Amino acid sequence: MSADRRVPLSVLDLAPVSAGSTAADALRDSTELARTVERAGYTRFWMAEHHGSVTFASSATAVLLAHVAAHTESIRVGSGGVMLPNHAPLMVAEYYGTLATLYGDRVDLGLGRAPGTDPVTAAALQRTSAELRDFAQDVADLATLLGDRADPGRDGLRVRALPGEGTKVPLWMLGSSLGGASVAAALGLPFSFASHFAPDAIDAALEVYRSRFTTEAHTAQIDAPYAMAGVNVVCAPTTEEARHLATTSQAMRTRIATGRLAPLDPPGEDMLATLRGATPPMPIAERRGDRPSFTAVGTPEEVVTQLDEIVERYGVDELIVATYTWDPALRRRSYELLGEAWGLPRP
Repeated sequence: MSADRRVPLSVLDLAPVSAGSTAADALRDSTELARTVERAGYTRFWMAEHHGSVTFASSATAVLLAHVAAHTESIRVGSGGVMLPNHAPLMVAEYYGTLATLYGDRVDLGLGRAPGTDPVTAAALQRTSAELRDFAQDVADLATLLGDRADPGRDGLRVRALPGEGTKVPLWMLGSSLGGASVAAALGLPFSFASHFAPDAIDAALEVYRSRFTTEAHTAQIDAPYAMAGVNVVCAPTTEEARHLATTSQAMRTRIATGRLAPLDPPGEDMLATLRGATPPMPIAERRGDRPSFTAVGTPEEVVTQLDEIVERYGVDELIVATYTWDPALRRRSYELLGEAWGLPRP
């Protein structure tokens, strides 16, 4: 696929903490990463909400995005996403409305309904209902709060988000199942599917989203379905180095799956074997039938080929990539190599 036909690329960041470093280091590294990918021509820099994690330092997402926006100039910054049941819609409208007031039309508000943490921490957050009906109503209220005061969708909603009202911050629906797809379709919003960790449901989710999409709701922000897919990526000058570096993200996924959370491990097959014990290492990338993997590891050319396959197979309008390496400098290099190979336009 030629560079002029390729979809936009964006970045998902969770401020990962590497072993031997601190949360302060991680936040500085994320800020530098945002500056790097802005220069490389990426469209968005999103940060995801996680709580109580020694692996990620992105719990106060709105605070981090304000910092990132202040240290960049043009790249869109946003949540990938805010876990809305953890928050009152009014407060989210105030936070992101304030960001939009400060930084103009550079702010995205991605919304999800997962807890983003363990059950004990979720209880401490005093989560409200994450049932689809309740979640959809909270999203609709949020859209109303960020809209004009005369918006007919207010329906007696008396509270006001100040700052926030009138900013019309673009909303995105995030999801890893059919639930998020159905809400995105019913509310007329763009949809970002978490295929980087839930690839099995992408076909059904995109079919639901596209077939049920409507612009009739007062929340509708786009005229036609717009879908983004998440991909795990590690780029390096050689395949061998990329696969070596990717052992860090493999170890991270193993730790998450087994509840043994820790900062990012340095790369190494010995480390991975020790962590997994007698369990054979999972392959870095798997194909199932004609479905490409959503983990792309290799040289820039190899990764671009795989991303082209994803776009062709699923017809997505944008890709958002996540890279985990122990060395933050090599994480930045991975994004730079991919951006150049993808042919991203430099600012």
